[in-house]
Amino acid sequence: MSDFVLRDLDLAGVRWELADMPISMPLTEKKEDIIEPKRPTAATVMAEIGRVATSVVPPVAPTQTMSLDTVCAMASRPMDMATLNRMIGEFNHPLRATATNTVLPHIGQGKLLILTDVPSSDDDASGKILSGAVGELMDKMLAAIGLSREVVSIIPMVFWRTPGGRSPSRTELDLARPFINRAIDLLHPRVILTLGTLPAIEMADLNIAKSHGVPVIMENGATLMPIYHPNFLMLKPAAKRDVWDVLQKVQNILKSAE
Repeated sequence: MSDFVLRDLDLAGVRWELADMPISMPLTEKKEDIIEPKRPTAATVMAEIGRVATSVVPPVAPTQTMSLDTVCAMASRPMDMATLNRMIGEFNHPLRATATNTVLPHIGQGKLLILTDVPSSDDDASGKILSGAVGELMDKMLAAIGLSREVVSIIPMVFWRTPGGRSPSRTELDLARPFINRAIDLLHPRVILTLGTLPAIEMADLNIAKSHGVPVIMENGATLMPIYHPNFLMLKPAAKRDVWDVLQKVQNILKSAE
């Protein structure tokens, strides 16, 4: 992003750093067009945000088959998040063979749980979820409502980066899901904030373009709030206004639960 000029925008009384970058897709004020832009090329995305674009890479076949019943039984045993994280780190998921690191859930002490999509190349290299430039933006979004990583939990929908950053297969998602379900049971979040398309679909079958910021009450009583992924906001900074409105709703829900 060395060719881009960084500037600050005062947004609803909070200063967010934005990239004043050329966008490879047309901006529009039609909400339905926000979430489904034309896909940039891999070279464009690498130049703008340092992340490999989703490519058509076939799923990795498991070296051995493990039934979902077996995985569910495994994931149900841990009684705390430290034990669950240790089990995730030892789990022989099919993506483990191609990833550099297992990206474990980040556990905070508050009542906000963030569910995000596939670990990025930065996440894979560091072993930490929402790292790099995307993570810096996420930290600013949290700071805007008086929160930090220390008090929120962040969990990806799979714990290993997929080859080329492609979308995970149904099998890859299903094998990781029991661990996510168990984490939700152990954390008892008041609000579940989903970032982008994948967790919104997987958790509540939501179309992010139509349901951005629309609260959904889950069976466990938590309020699920879908928002655009920070990676998308880096490409379309104007969408941060919509996200800011949702973050204020999240802040109010969390305060009411105190």
